Amino acid sequence: MEKYQFPEEIRITLEASPQPFAVYQHVNGRVVPLLVSAGFCELFGYPDRSKAYDDLNQGLYEYIHPDDAERISKAGNRFVTEGGRYDVVYRTRNRIDGRYQIIHAAGRHLRSEDTLRIAYIWYMDEGYYTEEEDREKDLKTGSFRALLNGVLHEGSILKAIQYDHLTGLPSMTHFFRMAEEAKRRILHEGGEPILLYMDLGGMKFFNSWHSFAGGDRLLQAFAGLLIRTFGEENCCRAGADHFGAFLEGSGLEGILRKLLEDAKAINEGNTLPVHIGIYSNKMGDVPVGTAYDRAKVACDVIKRSFDSGWHYYDQSLRDEAERRQHILSNLDTAIRDRWIKVFYQPIVRAVNGRVCDEEALARWVDPERGMLSPAEFIPVLESAGVNYKLDLYMLDRILERIKMQKQAGLTVVPHSLNLSRSDFDACDIVEEIRSRVDAAGIPHETITIEITESTLGRDFEFMKEQVERFQQLGFPVWMDDFGSGYSTLDVLQSIKFNLLKFDMSFMQKLDEGENGKIILTELMKMATALGVDTVCEGVETERQVRFLQEIGCSKLQGYYFSKPIPVEEIMRRYDEGRQIGYENPAESGYYEAVGRLNLYDLSSVVGGSEAVFHNIFDTLPMGIMEIQGNNSRFIRTNRSYREFMRRSFGFNLDEMETVYTDPHVGSGASFMRLVRQGCQNDTPTFIDEQLPDGSSVRSCARKIGVNPVTGRTAVAVVVISVTEPSEGMTYATIARALAADYYNLYYVELESERFIEYSSQPGGEELAVERHGERFFEMARKDSMHRIYEADREAFLARFTKEQVLRELDRQGAFSATYRLIDTGEPMYVYMKAMRMQPFGNHLIIGISIVDKQMKEQARQERIQREEEAYSRVMALSGDYLSMYTIDPDSGKYYEYSASAEFEKLGFAKAGQDFFRQGAIDGKQIVYEEDLPLFLEGLTRDNIMGQIHENGYFQMNYRLKMGKEPRRVALKIVPVREKDGEKLIAGVRAWVDRSR
Repeated sequence: MEKYQFPEEIRITLEASPQPFAVYQHVNGRVVPLLVSAGFCELFGYPDRSKAYDDLNQGLYEYIHPDDAERISKAGNRFVTEGGRYDVVYRTRNRIDGRYQIIHAAGRHLRSEDTLRIAYIWYMDEGYYTEEEDREKDLKTGSFRALLNGVLHEGSILKAIQYDHLTGLPSMTHFFRMAEEAKRRILHEGGEPILLYMDLGGMKFFNSWHSFAGGDRLLQAFAGLLIRTFGEENCCRAGADHFGAFLEGSGLEGILRKLLEDAKAINEGNTLPVHIGIYSNKMGDVPVGTAYDRAKVACDVIKRSFDSGWHYYDQSLRDEAERRQHILSNLDTAIRDRWIKVFYQPIVRAVNGRVCDEEALARWVDPERGMLSPAEFIPVLESAGVNYKLDLYMLDRILERIKMQKQAGLTVVPHSLNLSRSDFDACDIVEEIRSRVDAAGIPHETITIEITESTLGRDFEFMKEQVERFQQLGFPVWMDDFGSGYSTLDVLQSIKFNLLKFDMSFMQKLDEGENGKIILTELMKMATALGVDTVCEGVETERQVRFLQEIGCSKLQGYYFSKPIPVEEIMRRYDEGRQIGYENPAESGYYEAVGRLNLYDLSSVVGGSEAVFHNIFDTLPMGIMEIQGNNSRFIRTNRSYREFMRRSFGFNLDEMETVYTDPHVGSGASFMRLVRQGCQNDTPTFIDEQLPDGSSVRSCARKIGVNPVTGRTAVAVVVISVTEPSEGMTYATIARALAADYYNLYYVELESERFIEYSSQPGGEELAVERHGERFFEMARKDSMHRIYEADREAFLARFTKEQVLRELDRQGAFSATYRLIDTGEPMYVYMKAMRMQPFGNHLIIGISIVDKQMKEQARQERIQREEEAYSRVMALSGDYLSMYTIDPDSGKYYEYSASAEFEKLGFAKAGQDFFRQGAIDGKQIVYEEDLPLFLEGLTRDNIMGQIHENGYFQMNYRLKMGKEPRRVALKIVPVREKDGEKLIAGVRAWVDRSR
């Protein structure tokens, strides 16, 4: 229908009229204003006629009293669509002073010249509406205004009961009654009853942005749209931003499309998306209240979408509702009868491949519905606020298992328990867990608490307090699904978690390109810097395992190792020898330190020493070795290090279990000696080594820790730079030349006491260990406590002070000292000499050379001289000895100290390596034939030492071929303890048979 246009002169005349009236027309289902008079604008407070037209287009319901809005809307619609007379009284808010005034409106229809029906409505001001106290006064006067006030007040009471005060729509109870009647009518007429549930998406944000008054205006505008779409008695406001409507199903989707399109324009376009749930009576003839609930379930399916739309309640939603009801109805039974089983998924230490933790996961084995996954029942329990029952049940089963394993003498590792947000609302979950763990007699650190970031979202300060309560009681707390939310990094600034559990989405993106690897590497580096352990879930391939080991992920979890399985299956695997194996808890701290090292982060090895590296390659080859005795193996390496070892030495480090024995000479020998020396302290050790192709490699090694169970030492090694052979004489070449003369060299800055240490092994060809440090003299005194032989230590410490060294340098030009080191396990003589560097003299060069051979040879010569003098005196006092020897009882080395002239003529060696063997050889020449068997049998080390142990000495009589007649002699051997250890003294003397 076309909109009527007044002739211009008539329009001008009517608009100028002081009488308050307005002219309307029903056009295409809408009531539109055609004209308003000057009196209308004055009565309703419109200084601008265009504003009046705008408000009338919106229905004027914003200003009408809420209790009158629905009644006036009905009367207006009947008048415009059905005809008849229009005669109503209502309250409207004055736009100038905000008070409600009573308006009496009357109207009738007239026909235009082209037979269009036009509605004319005249408005009369009946005065202001009064409140209770003033109304009592007015009633006493019996005025017409008092009568109107009373009628309107009684209408407000009825309205408050049956209609929503903000929008004027029917209340939900009133709507349900009317909808039941309408449903019966529609079914009687053969139609399809439809009930709608509607929700405005994002109302909370809208209120915070536009104020609650702005939100109310939007709700009123949407209510008006519903009235225009469904009729004033066929829709309702259920509360907040939730609405309902009832209609016959013919052309339903066309109606909804128009509704959603029109909703974009209400409230001057300042609106929100509309979500609609649809319940058709075809899904079952149920009460309106039930139909409304089901329509809401359908609406919830699209609730998170920011686009308008609708969703039908269908069979799948019905099945979901039945499943939800089944779960809630049977929870207590499932707990009592143990339908819910605990499955365990191992969490494996990345560095040793052993199970270090286990996560407990619930599986509902229903006698009717079979296996239910956590995704099917946990959200239902959480939304109903009863998930705490499940989680405490899971805790009880975990404690039961731990006690069983302890009683069986099996290894127990920590078990992690997942908690939901609803647990903290339903009870004091911290106290519930503490009391149950204590009652079971289980250490708190054996139970780990896992919570997700979403758990922390609402009431963050409260949740932070609960996390801290757990930790103060000794329960580790892990953040589960790290990286899946938007505020993860903000959370880490406020809460100190014991471990971050990376969401499996990181694993899914790892193979998509380098970006995923870069992000995960940096996140691991951040966790390491925070001192927090990490675990990645969703690990499924060996490539993922290797990469996570390289970047320092502490622990791994996923189907690569095992799917979640019940405890019975775990024990079966042990019986069959297919188990992964548990980590020894005593080794956990050691492996945590080893596993946390990021092999793509140089600072994790060298600490604050990065400044010494320049002109080196970016991707540093890094690895971790485990050393025990003369054997070593690589337990972690990055790709660069594996390639370096393959290219330089031909080693294939893909086989991590390969054990290498230290080479004594050749390539790698000096490197391993220096690495072992670096194991003695916790500071970085710098190594220069020459490769077989002539190039030089500079490496850095640092001890990470010692396994308290096996005694193995973990050492991190990083290759800093490689110098090609063509680059001329290298540092390694110079150092090798110096190693021939010096065991240690120190370059010391006197003022700051900063120093650089260069070292070699005794007899080695490398002077290649470099140690940077400060407070040289303090360090030297500290080192002396474990390096200098105890008998020499006190004298050294008394002399080697900064003041004493400088005093001797000033007086003599040099400082020197001789003492013994025990670096090799045995005392070793060294000579220290310190001199100032010229020309400035503010630096010292301190050289330490090994003089062990010289000092020991000097001591040996002095001892021999003393012993010769002593034995000569013995020989002089006892002239019947033919010869005397000293013998080392362990090695057999011997030395002849004296012999008679007659004995020397036999020509035997005066010294040798084996007294017992050489004695047997010589005896075959001079021992009388009849006595030789007895002599050879008696002159063995075992026989001699046995008699000495039993009798305190050894003696044997026999005859020698000396002269014409056999010469009777006696060999007597006794032990003596000398300064340098135990010795044997042997003497051969003439024997007289005193029994004759």
